[in-house]
Amino acid sequence: QVQLVESGGGLVQPGGSLRLSCAASGRFFRLKTMGWYRQAPGKQRELVAEITSGARTNYADSVKGRFTIARDNAKNTVYLQMHSLQPEDTAVYYCNLDTWTTGEYWGQGTQVTVSS
Repeated sequence: QVQLVESGGGLVQPGGSLRLSCAASGRFFRLKTMGWYRQAPGKQRELVAEITSGARTNYADSVKGRFTIARDNAKNTVYLQMHSLQPEDTAVYYCNLDTWTTGEYWGQGTQVTVSS
């Protein structure tokens, strides 16, 4: 059983920064990607950023230049550093781990609210 535990969400003012962390535990094989998705009220869940097993990264256009995804392989942890946050970044952020063989897993979500 794979578990993803997220942390780092919260309330921040426009222009501020936050760092999200997601620690994976349990056994999984043939990692494909780890990443972050978000879902705002009334909207569909969307990809924010992902990093492949080969460390290639992919970002949504809306966050390019502001967000950075990184992974610590030794700790099975993925981070999302977010700068220049705007109210439209407000959402529940979900960690995702996808594999080639043992399925896809989701965290419970962490709320990010950008408001003055």
